[in-house]
Amino acid sequence: MQQNKSKSENMCKLDIVTPLAKELNCLDIDKISRVCIDKITDLIGAKLASLYILEDGSDILHLEKHNHPFLINHIVSLNQNPASPMIAAVRTKELMVIQNIEAQHKPFLANTTREYSENYNSKSCIIAPLICHSRVVGVLNLSDKVDGGNFSEEDIAITELFRQLIGASIGNVKLFEKAQRLAQTDGLTGLANHRTFYDTLERELRRSNRYGGLVSVIMIDMDKLKPINDTHGHRAGDMAIKQVARLIKSCIRQIDVASRYGGDEYSVILPNTSLEEAQVVAQRILDTVNSTPLIWEGKEVPLSVSVGFGVYDSTFSPEDVTRCSDFALYEAKKKGNTVEIFDSLCNLPIQ
Repeated sequence: MQQNKSKSENMCKLDIVTPLAKELNCLDIDKISRVCIDKITDLIGAKLASLYILEDGSDILHLEKHNHPFLINHIVSLNQNPASPMIAAVRTKELMVIQNIEAQHKPFLANTTREYSENYNSKSCIIAPLICHSRVVGVLNLSDKVDGGNFSEEDIAITELFRQLIGASIGNVKLFEKAQRLAQTDGLTGLANHRTFYDTLERELRRSNRYGGLVSVIMIDMDKLKPINDTHGHRAGDMAIKQVARLIKSCIRQIDVASRYGGDEYSVILPNTSLEEAQVVAQRILDTVNSTPLIWEGKEVPLSVSVGFGVYDSTFSPEDVTRCSDFALYEAKKKGNTVEIFDSLCNLPIQ
């Protein structure tokens, strides 16, 4: 009789595992997080859960979602010493099951290395590094068995299964996001590409129409790129294009969007920015590029740009904005290494 009951319970859990596995097979990190925190906890009878995602190219774990009623760390460095249980598990990439944390010996995990230990009702937990292609992409922590006991072998087996599925799903999300970034980014400079510039400009003009405010657009063109290519070679020209991009980024705010408009031409969208504020940024870009030569094969290669810009409201289309700002840039190019402003009110460049 007991054997039949156990078999029935296992079949019931299997019925739950299969749809959860299907739910995890998606590119929605919020949905993945909800499955981890809300449904896997119910499946194995854990009260508390937290999901951390490992930041690409760093040793920092960021808290994605949790159900703790008390404070927990939102950012965790893998370089902590002494190591917390979570960090110890990440370093080994192995599922860590702790039935009594005070009696744990490998690694030694005293309460001093387990922050907020007084908030937990039990001494047992499961720490599941999430693996994708042999790399850790995150961690799922489960603790405090609902019945106050220890996690069973079945709980551990289910968690082991799901940590592989969750790791694969998070890995897919990261690959998708990377592909999205690459599709929006210029390969040489790392700035937004031409298409992203227009998408962003259209979005900002719609926002201006809804909430009011002005959008400033700066167009920038490198002076004398051809002589650099002819004298020093195209690799030097590429380095000059990259350096100007980096200098432009250093002159703007985080909310501003710098793009490689094409070739040796750049654009910057400055949301909710007045004519006077945009002029300060435009002049800063000009002065910064002028004062920062390219160092190529031990020699200084002077760089300079011409800059045109204008300030627009929602009555302008994206095409109107670029045409007007390009007109100001054309005026600046004729004079060379200067800033020209397009007056959107009278459709004439300001001298």
